[in-house]
Amino acid sequence: MKFHPDQLTTNEMYKLLIGSIVPRPIAWVSTISPEGRLNLAPFSFFTVASRQPPMLCISIGPGVGEREGTEKDTLVNIRTQKEFVVNVVPSYLGNKMQKTSENFPSHINEFDVAQLTPIESEFIQPKRIKESPIHMECQLERMIQLGSDHLIIGKIVLYHIKDDYYLGNYKINLEKLQPLGRLAGNYSEINNFFNLPR
Repeated sequence: MKFHPDQLTTNEMYKLLIGSIVPRPIAWVSTISPEGRLNLAPFSFFTVASRQPPMLCISIGPGVGEREGTEKDTLVNIRTQKEFVVNVVPSYLGNKMQKTSENFPSHINEFDVAQLTPIESEFIQPKRIKESPIHMECQLERMIQLGSDHLIIGKIVLYHIKDDYYLGNYKINLEKLQPLGRLAGNYSEINNFFNLPR
């Protein structure tokens, strides 16, 4: 089988991509509006962009469903406030993360909907998720429109990790973290670790 992107709909190509580029890490992004409203949403088009200075990148697509034709609150908040937090999603927070992925009106606080606890960041205004073991406070470095999506590049200004997830020597206890991965329409629990060659 061969597929030429120009001969497919956006959704058909999207389905091929999300079923092939797996598993993807999930950035649970918390932002704040100019009016001070808290917002929280997950994004699986996410990875490291630079090691020095440390930068993360997230791709944010347009609104879907009943919000089709609009921009997502996360994008609007990052554009105006130029700050955001990336919270890491362990598998035990999967249901709460999924709840925050629903299409809520802008005035709805996803922290409240998912029964999560917002806590203060140190360098920026957006709140962190208390229940998440790892938080990265980010300042917007660059926003690039790429077709239908916006690539957000943020510089990490402060990194937080709960003590019992830190092994020392700048290593993370991944077996305890059990990070959640995104597949096509499903999720994967990453808990089987091995080295290569076997």
